[in-house]
Amino acid sequence: MGLTYSSVVDASVADVFSWHTRPGAVTRLTPPWLPVRVLREASSLRDGEAVLGLPGGLRWTAVHQPGDYDPPHAFADELTSPLLPWRHLHQFSVAGERTTLVTDVVETPLPARALRSMFVYRHRQLAADLAALARAGQIGPGTGAATGADPLTIAVTGSGGLIGTALTALLTTSGHQVIRLVRRPPRHAGERYWRPEDPAPGLLDGVDAVIHLAGASIGGRFTPERKAEIRDSRILPTRRLAELAASNAASSAASSLAGSAGGSGTLKAFVTASAIGIYGPDRGDEVLTEDSARGEGFLADVVADWEDATAPAAAAGLRAVQVRTGIVQTPRGGMLRLLSPLFEAGLGGRLGSGKQWLAWIGLDDLLDIYLRAVLDPQLTGPVNAVAPEPARNADYTRTLAAVLHRPALLPVPGVGPRLLLGAEGAREIAQASQNVRPERLIEAGHEFRQPELEGALRHLFGRG
Repeated sequence: MGLTYSSVVDASVADVFSWHTRPGAVTRLTPPWLPVRVLREASSLRDGEAVLGLPGGLRWTAVHQPGDYDPPHAFADELTSPLLPWRHLHQFSVAGERTTLVTDVVETPLPARALRSMFVYRHRQLAADLAALARAGQIGPGTGAATGADPLTIAVTGSGGLIGTALTALLTTSGHQVIRLVRRPPRHAGERYWRPEDPAPGLLDGVDAVIHLAGASIGGRFTPERKAEIRDSRILPTRRLAELAASNAASSAASSLAGSAGGSGTLKAFVTASAIGIYGPDRGDEVLTEDSARGEGFLADVVADWEDATAPAAAAGLRAVQVRTGIVQTPRGGMLRLLSPLFEAGLGGRLGSGKQWLAWIGLDDLLDIYLRAVLDPQLTGPVNAVAPEPARNADYTRTLAAVLHRPALLPVPGVGPRLLLGAEGAREIAQASQNVRPERLIEAGHEFRQPELEGALRHLFGRG
């Protein structure tokens, strides 16, 4: 019973161990198909405690064991519940020149077959994150350090959302400091209170880059009230934050002219979420790049105004990047969270004709794009955050069904989305067809973790 699983990663033992010590490591290694969320990370791998939330209000508390703490070669944790004995030993040894043999030894009554997919995922995720750090060192002002680039202080709005939670974990395991801009009283030094309509003058003090993710979900029926919420949560807050960033940049420039020391804490980049909705819901088979004309419709209007709201930051000389996000793939939320239970039950199928283009992006690839947007001094303006090859709806559903080992025989008639979303919502969201390509990322030589749909879905569901 239990499991021993090993793999080799392209990083030194010291760098691999150091990565595990940083905030966000547990979040980065938690498989997205498991109904688990990280409530608290351990403050120390020597004797700290990590707490995970399980369905039904249950909690998993893993206590690190001082007797097994041997940096940079090993650490261990044990589950405190008597219901499921669990001891997990993490081992790191030299495999070759700057390569590490990572071994997980789990002692538990659970059979190896029940654990294998989880640890295959963890090892792939670790290797991919370390590779992303190495690439980041080639993009930004690299120092050759384990973090890949000089550590930055990055302010993030929307840090508690699906993308924000994953992104802040990637940033902190990359060695950067994250300041979460929150709309409630701050709970610790890593948070600052943010009023979207009127941000405080000192909100961005000491910050090197801003990542602005906050905005109401576009899901649901497009009622007048819902449409107003979608617009109001994006445009004015973005403009106010851009104006504050511009003021911060002006103050930094004035200090520099006066002879004050520059360096860390000088705002350089203003990165905002955007969406491929700017191209309109249906452009046929037209290949859409960042240079394509905007489309028509409610979302196109919102996104155009959303991007225009960043103008004060760009006018002040900040490098402004708008990340035009495609359909994000993760079992934790969005489209895939809705579809996967239907497909698991054998009730999935194409939508309508199935000819619609789906410009998708794996969650981890989206995070890498945000990291690049912060670090790459050559990247500016709108950037299509989509995989290199979009898929037609029929191909997407066929691939998802194959990965989940289920049939895809029940096509969804067009009336279904209209009943749920209304005519406008169905046309702009569920039935949208957008053949979008990441032209600027390709020109920049960006490397995608999962450029092909089947590989991305297999990784996300732990299916080989």
